[in-house]
Amino acid sequence: MTGVENSSMKTLKDLLLLGDPRLYEICEPIQQSELPLVKQWVADLDNVMQEVRAKHNFGRAIAAPQLGIMKRLIYMHIDKPVVFINPELTNLSPELFELWDDCMSFPNLLVKVKRHQSLTIKYLNENWEPQQWQMENDLSELLQHEFDHLDGILCTMRAVDGQSFKWRS
Repeated sequence: MTGVENSSMKTLKDLLLLGDPRLYEICEPIQQSELPLVKQWVADLDNVMQEVRAKHNFGRAIAAPQLGIMKRLIYMHIDKPVVFINPELTNLSPELFELWDDCMSFPNLLVKVKRHQSLTIKYLNENWEPQQWQMENDLSELLQHEFDHLDGILCTMRAVDGQSFKWRS
């Protein structure tokens, strides 16, 4: 088991913060036999994301390892909830763009990074059905950020240079 079978809802206090060694670990794929656990994991991710939105006024998606769930799972809620199980990024555009990135695991720090303008994400949905989505611009950037979490990469590690850090005003 993964050590996350705790039945109580995760909250903001469960969010891993910059410096926690688990944020640098590579996550394991979700097995089909673990699908019954995904519903609770997603509920936890949604709850913490709503708390971050209430406290910090940002948050469109969250990756499972940010709550210590070391599985390849991303939850996004912009217009509607979307669950990405075992996502893969393909067709990364050669065109890059620069932006100030933020992260729930260090909510007051902004990091200037470069991201691909567009990509295709292949994933399984919460019913274990294969899906594919072509994304551009802010969605492309968002999924690159969350996907990096699954590989133990933080945006601080992708900073453009040594001057690419600032506090949120």
